[in-house]
Amino acid sequence: MHANWGTDTVAHPLLTASIGPALLRLAGPTTAVMVAQTLVSIAETYFVGRLGTEALAGFALVFPLMMLMTMMSAGGIGGGIAAAMARAMGGGRTDDARALVLHALVLAAGFALAFTVFAWTLAPSLYRLLGGSGGALAKAQIYSQVLFSGAAAGWAMFTVSAVLRGCGDAATPGRFMLLASLLQIPLSGLLTLGVGDWPGLAMAGPAVSWIATASLSSLLMTRALWRGQLGFQPALLGIKLERRLFWEILRVGLVSSFSAVTSNVTAMLVTGLVGRFGIAALAGYGIGVRLEFMLVPLAFGVGAALTTMVGIAAGAGDWRRAVRVAWTGALFAGAAIGVIGWVVAFFPAQWAGVFSNDPDVIAATVSYITRVAPFFFLFGIGMTLSFASQGAGRMWPPFNAGVARMIVATTGGYTAVEVLGGGLAEIFVAIAGGMITFGGLIAAPLAIRPWRARRGTVAA
Repeated sequence: MHANWGTDTVAHPLLTASIGPALLRLAGPTTAVMVAQTLVSIAETYFVGRLGTEALAGFALVFPLMMLMTMMSAGGIGGGIAAAMARAMGGGRTDDARALVLHALVLAAGFALAFTVFAWTLAPSLYRLLGGSGGALAKAQIYSQVLFSGAAAGWAMFTVSAVLRGCGDAATPGRFMLLASLLQIPLSGLLTLGVGDWPGLAMAGPAVSWIATASLSSLLMTRALWRGQLGFQPALLGIKLERRLFWEILRVGLVSSFSAVTSNVTAMLVTGLVGRFGIAALAGYGIGVRLEFMLVPLAFGVGAALTTMVGIAAGAGDWRRAVRVAWTGALFAGAAIGVIGWVVAFFPAQWAGVFSNDPDVIAATVSYITRVAPFFFLFGIGMTLSFASQGAGRMWPPFNAGVARMIVATTGGYTAVEVLGGGLAEIFVAIAGGMITFGGLIAAPLAIRPWRARRGTVAA
């Protein structure tokens, strides 16, 4: 839906709408897709778990790199694309909007190629550094090489989705990506475990399933896009590539991607520490940390709505409303994620038993969950306030918090093991400390000194 707001007499509807209902309406489609992706993640962990402990360990080795690509394509560079499209459409720059579609696709192709090349060249060395060896390393390489060979499908899906969302259409990508997610679960199970006399593709199964469903979603959304869903007809020919339009995307997307990078670098470094304690420890940690990443979609769904509502309020100079919006969304997401964390923390063995029946794997998972899951609410608050900070244009707290979390978790874990002679439990305590630091360093500055107009600016 497209509308023109009279800037002299009519305020944007989101400036006067009730905060709670408006947040729910904006977050609904994205959150539905993200929740479906969480179910996909749970199902695929279950399927891979049926292949054995080495398969679970190999899955854990690849998981941080896979999540890095997902978070960059959906929330980092994808966020930059959505923001650039919104600014162009809001400013009536239809020609720039048409051109931005091509620029976005070019950037997506470049990043996808980078991930594919990395998977086939440097990724095996990375997995070894993370503790991979023997059968676990071999299975990680199979999954990784197949998955990232189809990186273009994932980048296309999230890029076209960002283009549509940036122009105010969250329903179309929500509908098609939800369909893809629902298809991915049975397809992944079939391709991983096989059926009848056919043994399936084992570790390649989840990767092929993801590529197939992402390609389907991309094609359906592109079809809607080229049918004029945005109010104009995109084009690939006759468009001149311009540095300013690439920068229009990257100046937001690169900064937004930094949080994804620090989060996944932290996961990789900690995976390396955990890998010193053997395959069972690595598999157990993989199950535990996957729970954390399963909660990212809820934070992303609410956070994407916060970016829009905070940005509109900040643009209008209504900083009091911007802060209220930020805290409303952050506390809601933090509470929801916190409840999930506490529920799993009360039944950690049952959660671990869903994915493995190996006693050592279950023990490692329980050790992780009981120490880290109680602090998931701070993770949720920190994540959603990071998105709100994008709308406010105040990125230093999330930047500092991401770096601090990485330092606390990795140096704390290294010190606990190498200096103090600790074990897995001490590594997981360091991870919890990093999570507390992350949420605290984002929330505290906003609580102590709420956002306000910078000096020299005039409120709208």
